[in-house]
This record gives sequence, structure tokens and C-alpha cells, in this order.
Amino acid sequence: MRLALLFASIFLAGPVHAADAVQNADRLMQKYQGDVPGAALLVLKDGKPLVRKGYGLANLEQHTEVTPDTNFRLASVSKQFTAAAILLLAEDGKLKLDDSIRHWLPSLPATTDKVTLRQLLDHTGGLIDYEDLIPPEQTSQVSDQDVLRLLSAAPRNYFAPGSAYRYSNSGYVLLGLVVEKASGKTLQDFLKQRIFTPLHMDHTLLYVHDDKTVPNRAYGYSQIDGHWQRTDQSVTSATRGDGGIYSSIDDLAKWDAALYDDRLLGDASRKAAFSPHVKVVGEPYEASYGYGWRITGDTLWHSGESIGFRNVIVRWPKQHLTVILLSNRNEPEPYQTVLKIAQPFLQE
Repeated sequence: MRLALLFASIFLAGPVHAADAVQNADRLMQKYQGDVPGAALLVLKDGKPLVRKGYGLANLEQHTEVTPDTNFRLASVSKQFTAAAILLLAEDGKLKLDDSIRHWLPSLPATTDKVTLRQLLDHTGGLIDYEDLIPPEQTSQVSDQDVLRLLSAAPRNYFAPGSAYRYSNSGYVLLGLVVEKASGKTLQDFLKQRIFTPLHMDHTLLYVHDDKTVPNRAYGYSQIDGHWQRTDQSVTSATRGDGGIYSSIDDLAKWDAALYDDRLLGDASRKAAFSPHVKVVGEPYEASYGYGWRITGDTLWHSGESIGFRNVIVRWPKQHLTVILLSNRNEPEPYQTVLKIAQPFLQE
């Protein structure tokens, strides 16, 4: 049954207060409505869509509306897919989580000898942020190989590996390169063959500039001097493992479903990804970090932020509830909005 029909049947059959929860969601999404950069919202309960809706515009210049199949740049929501790729290769016996990153990327300096893949997964590797190594005058986009070269020329760490937490885009770029070394495939092909295609995420892709066109693409915007201006790309928009995936709420519903069973990752891998390995510090919320997931109370979640995009996925596995909000604008940050949208559905 098509998702739209399924939504209608659920809504009509559900309790009366379900309508109040849906109206609450619409009210909270008002800022995304109209001739402005928009958002796509999905509320899944027991695998069924209670809200599946687009708001505002995916492309201001062409007046293209956001729909449930609009593809947004996921930014750091991509990290859970990079982590899953590493876990799949560990299940395959192609790598070990306690491998040194230098085992796979020997050009890195000796200061990374004791940095393991496991530590990169949970942001305890202490690697220098590649964003801080980019020359200020640079205007061309930085590639993953550029990141590797920058880090290889910077023989220092923020702290001893495993001794602290510091969110690291550098670590996830390197993990993407490890996927390529261990699998013998490009990162985009590995993700497609091992995750997207098996889960029928048919419109999801890891974007590689000049290689693939993103279907139903949302373009990013920022409000500057009171006007929305397209800010879809920046110097750091071409790296892959830390944030390069485009997807839609419809495809992410399939990803969410796969996280409840063994169709993709085995039980031990899922448990590892969803376990609190380290306390998050330096970020504006209480959380621990797993592998590509933040953990707060009963929730598993991750936000994604890049120039012109703000996204979040929040899962309540015990209640079998998931809320996903993808937006093509620099503000507002959607995490608190999603928590408010979820509250009435959690009370049902």
C-alpha cells in the first residue's frame, strides 16, 4: 500500500486525540510554510507514518515545493551510515574496530599510531579538525584526499586517544576512506551496494560532485540581511564520510525500519552502535555517543548541520516512535521542534 494511503487509513482508524497530535505538528512547522525554504517531516509509530508531509519550497528560484520524496543533504546525519559501513566490514572480517587508523592510512603521522577505528566512531580519537587546517584563502572545495593530506602534515592531537571526547568530522572522513581501502570499492558504491539497494532506499546517494545528479533535490538557503539567499555549497561541502549523503524522509523510513532487526546489521553491531561509549561534552545538550548516534535517555538521535541545511532524526525504540525533520535552511535548529512534535505521540 502506498504511504499516502496508509497514512489516511491510520488517521481515520486511530483515536480522536491523534488528530490533536497531527495539528500540534502542523502548528510547530508553521515557520517552514509558504514561499520560504522548507522542510519535510515524518512521524513513524510502529513503522507506520502518522505524519508524512512537506512544507515550503525546495527551490526558491523555481518555486519547487517540498514533498516527502524531496532529497535533502543529510550533513552529519550521514555519520550513522558511515558507522554502519564500518560495522558491516567488521562483520565481514575485513577489518577490526581496534585496528589503528595508520594501519589503513599509513601516510598519517606517528601521533595517530594509537588512534583506533573504534575511537573515531565515538569521537575519542583526538584528531585535529580538518576545518581548522584549511588555508583561509582557499576557495576550492576540500576533498577527502585533501583532508588526509592536511592531517598527514599536522603531527599533533588534541588529546591522548581514548582519553576524552571531541566531535570530529576528521574522524568520519577518515572512516570513509577506510571503507574504501577495506572493501576495494568507492565509498559511494559500497553504501549503495550494501545499504541503500538492499533496503530499497532507491533515491538515496552519497553525492560526488560532477558524478551524480541528485533527483528531487532541495537546495540550501540562509537568511542574510532579512532575505533568503542560496548557500547550498561551501568549501567543506565535498567531503563524504562526515556528511555527504542526500536522502528523503520516505527513504529514511526504510533505514529506520532496518534498525529494529537483523536485515542489515547483526544484533551485536546494532548494540554496539546504540550503546553509550562516551559522555558528550562541549555540545549544548546532555548526551552520550555510540557509533554515529547520540544517546539521551530513551532516545537515539543525530542532528546534521551544513551551510543551508538543518536536519535531525530522533528515535524512541522502546515506544517504536521515530520523528525525522529535514530542512533546507540555516535556521531554526530542529532538534527541540522534533521533541515537541513527538510529545503528544509519546503520550498516546
